[in-house]
Amino acid sequence: MIFKGFKFGMLLQLAVGPMCLMVFNSSTTYGFLMGLSLVMAISLIDGLYIILSGLGVAMIINKEKIKTTIKVLGCIVLVLFGINTATGAFGFTLLPDLTLFSNATNHSVFLQGVLLTASNPLTIIFWGSVFSSQVAENDFSKKQLVFFGIGCILSTISFLTIVAFLGSILSGFLPQIIIQILNFSVGIILIYFGIKLLLKK
Repeated sequence: MIFKGFKFGMLLQLAVGPMCLMVFNSSTTYGFLMGLSLVMAISLIDGLYIILSGLGVAMIINKEKIKTTIKVLGCIVLVLFGINTATGAFGFTLLPDLTLFSNATNHSVFLQGVLLTASNPLTIIFWGSVFSSQVAENDFSKKQLVFFGIGCILSTISFLTIVAFLGSILSGFLPQIIIQILNFSVGIILIYFGIKLLLKK
């Protein structure tokens, strides 16, 4: 079951999202350990969301008013991080008074990863539907679903660790201007995903 979850999770990883780009960007700019810190944050929140979806929280979040509030808050977080990342490429930050945004440490990168990943709790609904479909198709027991979920998380850790490693290797070959362009691009992509989240039906 863990292997099945791992294979399924790897298929999902191929749809590269903003956090994958953030991992690559952090590793390229600050090194492998920074990228790994971000990977741990993403995996932690994904694991939490998988647990919550298994507990049926998806049904509560799927209510219209709650979903709208979550979308607005998620949009604000993603857009703020996006603008801050984009402006950071030019040497200044939107939120200079917050060390979380201005100083790159393992601690701050981890917290950024937690905030950005948690900014889309609609992921709980996604995992809820994934698990429902797996139960319907394969008649999984609760125990099997637990191991399937573990496999999904292991795929996230494995895939993003490879992304972080590649980013850290490439940092030695990429000129500073390319890294700045990458930072700016990731910022714009985060803004795009924030607006997309808000408009998503």
